[in-house]
Amino acid sequence: MKHLLIIFSVFLFSFIIFSCSEKEESSTTPTTSSPLFVSVGNSGTILTSSDGTTWTSKTSGTTEDLYGVTYANSTFVVVGTSGTILTSSDGTTWTSRTSGTSNYLANVTYANSTFVTVGDNATGSGTILTSTDATTWTSRTSGTTRRLTELTYANSIFIIVGYEGTILTSSDGITWVDRSWSSRLNRFNGVTYANSIFVVTGSAGRILTSSDGTSWDNRTYETSNYLAGVTYGNSTFVTVGESGIILTSSDGISWDNRTYNTSSGLYHVTYGNSTFMTVGESGTILTSSDGITWTARTSGTSNTLNKITYKE
Repeated sequence: MKHLLIIFSVFLFSFIIFSCSEKEESSTTPTTSSPLFVSVGNSGTILTSSDGTTWTSKTSGTTEDLYGVTYANSTFVVVGTSGTILTSSDGTTWTSRTSGTSNYLANVTYANSTFVTVGDNATGSGTILTSTDATTWTSRTSGTTRRLTELTYANSIFIIVGYEGTILTSSDGITWVDRSWSSRLNRFNGVTYANSIFVVTGSAGRILTSSDGTSWDNRTYETSNYLAGVTYGNSTFVTVGESGIILTSSDGISWDNRTYNTSSGLYHVTYGNSTFMTVGESGTILTSSDGITWTARTSGTSNTLNKITYKE
């Protein structure tokens, strides 16, 4: 009987230890990553926010101006001047990558298992780089010497826009076709796709639309202001730009002025977590649920913010 009690006690003790171990292991198992906004700007500025309201500065490890950011394949990728490319898995710790160029990089996107970044240099080069892992980058021939400013992927094609009416398309991010707008006086800086339509925005209120990325129609809004970024969410297109201009549209064709009371230039806009978010000069951050009514947020920086992205 004494032996049985000893055996039972050992068994009970082992069971308790095993149960506690399982609970401890379960409690330390990583949970699903949280939504995160990441904005980048001049002098190596990187800000993050889980809600778009409260922002935290992160150490980028560079003083270069940062102009582009995206999230894909479990990786944040940031690009900027002097060929700067940074990557991060969490938006907090950043690693510098070798781009193979000293050219200015304007923005970056991901599709078809490929990261694509675009830009140029002081003499004009139409820079395009691609990567499958955001670590090793390959230069691609753009076929243009004009500055490339923005890009997107939708409807099975990449589209790049830039200075002097530049529009390029590609099915793979490697071989590019020139689809430039007839007027070379235009400087395009925004492009998005939604509701079966591409929308491009640029200088002097220029707005173009296309169903296929090849043929483009002029939808110019009556403003002389430069239009920068454009996005879509909540059944609404939103574009932002010079002197705090904000325009909205339900179809990409007819636009309404929703300008917030700011004179700061707005350089980019995105939609995530049921919120529109725009960033710009002097650390400006504005948020809106509908694209119509906007609220200023405290960024904690006076540096210009150039781009913003959202990770679900």
